[in-house]
Amino acid sequence: MVEVLPVRTRRERQSFLTFPWRIYQDDPLWVPPLLVERAKVLDPQRGLFFKDGHAELFLAWQDGIPVGTICCAEDRNRTRSRGFGECMLGFFECIDDQTVATALFSRATAWACQHGLTALYGTYNLDREESRGLLIEGRDRSPVSYCGHNPDYYPGLFERFGFIQDGEDALAYAIDLDLETPQLQHLMRLADRIRSRKAITIRGGRLDDIDGEIGRIVELQNRGLAHFPDFTPYTRADIEALVLPALDVLDPDLVLFAEVDGQTVGWFPGIPNMNEVLIHLNGLRRPWDYLQAIKYARYRPECLTIKSVIVVPEYWDTGVGVLLFDEMARRAAAKGYRWIDLSLTGEENPDTSPLAHRMGAQIYKRYRFYRKELAGRE
Repeated sequence: MVEVLPVRTRRERQSFLTFPWRIYQDDPLWVPPLLVERAKVLDPQRGLFFKDGHAELFLAWQDGIPVGTICCAEDRNRTRSRGFGECMLGFFECIDDQTVATALFSRATAWACQHGLTALYGTYNLDREESRGLLIEGRDRSPVSYCGHNPDYYPGLFERFGFIQDGEDALAYAIDLDLETPQLQHLMRLADRIRSRKAITIRGGRLDDIDGEIGRIVELQNRGLAHFPDFTPYTRADIEALVLPALDVLDPDLVLFAEVDGQTVGWFPGIPNMNEVLIHLNGLRRPWDYLQAIKYARYRPECLTIKSVIVVPEYWDTGVGVLLFDEMARRAAAKGYRWIDLSLTGEENPDTSPLAHRMGAQIYKRYRFYRKELAGRE
């Protein structure tokens, strides 16, 4: 018999946090999360999600042993913008057993109905960027920072319960950072022509004005993405959840902003792929794992991951995007990065995809989102 219970005690919380080690113990591509950071994200007193949302954690038990986890949450900002609430599913981990998955999803359904929510959707780990979607294709390399990884049987668990695909797939692109490739040479020549004709300035981030930069990012994200169907406006808390945890590793030279006449019209943030380090640290779960942390303290990642390229609508056709891509390629190559990850972007995204392909990008991972309308609310 499978029983799904809310996480209440400190011991249950620890079981929830460490359960993924059971699922991925033989998976060399899995990147263990830092336990101390994961605990902070899930703590209502410290997690940034809880500034404008509420959530509950559940553990599935069978014969006294944990066999699955799930988090049910409501993003109140999304509820306000859409006029109705939905249950966001995250931190889903499960043994390869449909009975266990069904018990978890059934408990999520009950939680959603209890809170007056209209559907189940996900996956999102209490963040718009953290481990969103289920990996469908691309198991030849580990995920980069903020991207998820899961066993290949997870999508089937969702689909057999009645979930359907929600929107288009999200893609991760890989770009070989060799400035001598024909694609990048063409991009640089095009950027040079744009610079000679237009007064567009590309600058790095200003960490001494992080509050101001976050405000600018909120405005850019909301103006630059508002044309997408079902767009949910970003709050300051959303952007803080993305930016603040990365401040210790960010290189301000690689967090690019585009300006015209002193006005910020675009941004393009590059983040060192710290998963290249975390994959060796076992989540700092044991005292001896800290020896590995010392060993990799000076490691320089080979990959720079880029999570967003935003240009406000009135500058879409002015070459701002080309200049941002060109400047990022030049700066990243000069700092020794060997490849760039662009993740995640919609399959039909008219902004990112053309520029990515122009740089010689190749799709290397595909993620899928799922949704299930609740009975009586279709």
